[in-house]
Amino acid sequence: MSTLISGSIDLSKIDKSKLKDGKYLQVQISVNDTTDNYGNNVAITVNQTKEEREAKEKKTYLGNAKVVWTDNVIKTADKVDAPSAKVENDSLPF
Repeated sequence: MSTLISGSIDLSKIDKSKLKDGKYLQVQISVNDTTDNYGNNVAITVNQTKEEREAKEKKTYLGNAKVVWTDNVIKTADKVDAPSAKVENDSLPF
């Protein structure tokens, strides 16, 4: 583990039409180099579609947070391909 972030979001700002499968919300979490007046250096917003970004629509700000611990190493996650549903096996009789 290299970083812990603690914060809160305002659930009343969530547009229910943005929920995937009625329960998942894609968010963007930005860690800034500077802190605000309350010691927060993390912003949480709802992900925007490409069309929303191109139209320069205002981001929906959900809340803020702060980095509370770090070992000063943040690594990007490796891309993991979804496992293939197709299984090929010549030993199967069908």
